[in-house]
Amino acid sequence: MTDSNPAAEAVLHHRVLPAEPFETFADYVAAGGGAGLRRAEEMSSTELIELVTSAGLRGRGGGGFPTGVKWRTVAGFASESLPTTVVVNGAEGEPGTFKDRAIVRANPYAVVEGAVIAARAVGAPTVVIALKESFTEELERMNAAIAEIVAAGAVDEGVVSVFAGPREYLYGEETALLESIDGRPPFPRIAPPWRRGVTELVATADDATSESGLAAPVEMAGSTDAPPTLVNNVETLANVPGIVVHGADWFRSIGTDESPGTFVCTVSGSTKRAGVGEVAMGTSVQTAIDAIGGGVPDGRTISAVLFGVANAVLTPTQLETPMSYEGMKAAGSGLGSAGAIVLTDDNTLTAAAAGVARFLAIESCGQCTPCKQDGLAISGGLRDLCSLPADAQLITTVQDHLATVADGARCALAGQQQTVVGSILALIGPTGSEAESIAPLLIAELIDIDRDGTASYDEAFAGKQPDWTYDEVDSGQSPVDRLTDRRADPEQQ
Repeated sequence: MTDSNPAAEAVLHHRVLPAEPFETFADYVAAGGGAGLRRAEEMSSTELIELVTSAGLRGRGGGGFPTGVKWRTVAGFASESLPTTVVVNGAEGEPGTFKDRAIVRANPYAVVEGAVIAARAVGAPTVVIALKESFTEELERMNAAIAEIVAAGAVDEGVVSVFAGPREYLYGEETALLESIDGRPPFPRIAPPWRRGVTELVATADDATSESGLAAPVEMAGSTDAPPTLVNNVETLANVPGIVVHGADWFRSIGTDESPGTFVCTVSGSTKRAGVGEVAMGTSVQTAIDAIGGGVPDGRTISAVLFGVANAVLTPTQLETPMSYEGMKAAGSGLGSAGAIVLTDDNTLTAAAAGVARFLAIESCGQCTPCKQDGLAISGGLRDLCSLPADAQLITTVQDHLATVADGARCALAGQQQTVVGSILALIGPTGSEAESIAPLLIAELIDIDRDGTASYDEAFAGKQPDWTYDEVDSGQSPVDRLTDRRADPEQQ
């Protein structure tokens, strides 16, 4: 998904994202695919977990949590009577990110192979690959790939299935994803997956009367014999076959000590083209922008780089920051899902802040009242600031709401308001530094990136209401009130 020029090719790798898509499972096998699964069948659960731990693979979904530690934890909480499940998180909706869909389109076989290896490591008999119902191309590709793999006898029928979930951003939060698989709306839980996983196969009549105060009933693994679930990102699992075949040292031969391996980066925004490419951990932000996005248009300069809507923006003086977990942290930001949205000097930072705030406010589920109400107030204040850029009182009002938006939050979304919007406001200044009136920037999910580098965005998001409908008038209800019979949870009100 990038131009095949020598400068770009010198930077790009192809461990999980092949230079050209694998058209069939036979093509994948001819390139060495499937060898990881065969080798894993000769290894014990402990050996697999130790190998992934030694490799230093970290979750590529945004958090960067050590994969081996997660596997060991899930295996340790296995139920004595009920099965563990592996869930592949392909619910990609972070603005500026298209990496998982690029991998599924080009190399779905590595995702399936990695997931089945993970299932062996944690003792899970089944794998669920969770995508969005709007990902029509990816759903078709993944279902066809699974059918090929089963027909080839590499995996038994029924071991791997595909789930098509809702469009909402929170569907990508791992506990909300499990809620969706269980047949409920994507509202985050308090209990993590390794303490309580997919429950639809073990639900009882008593579940419906749970007084936990959560969006869904909770039975805790380890205390009531409810099974845990391993949730790993698409890209994370696509790395596993290579580690099993080539070993930990091979995986660590690229990247940094703390962040070994490669990562699949998306570049979009005010660049010559949008694109997705696999680069080594530790590659500088500027190098990735140039290699994948072709740099910025002639005559323009970078004013800021957003890494989705989860991390503080990087400034023009930070473009040589190494894109690794430790490098981005040292710069006061984070790698997240490696989606770089480039803003140039003709973009208005206030409009970007307003776009981020609106996205997060709309996508808030409302389980935590400050998240929804303060989020909408932040969004409204920044929208007004786009029309009245020099308004110190508006800035103060927005800052006041930022201070309380994460109170009692059960997931990370409210904190993202504080982090991302706060970092942009720090660049704008105490009164707003831009004179022109401008509409908020559309911050929304990437729908597609063509081979010529043209990005398509979810334009319909501009009409999405805070209640998650696209009605002309908002109902005034939060999504959790509109879609469930919410039980009172005083701590979240």
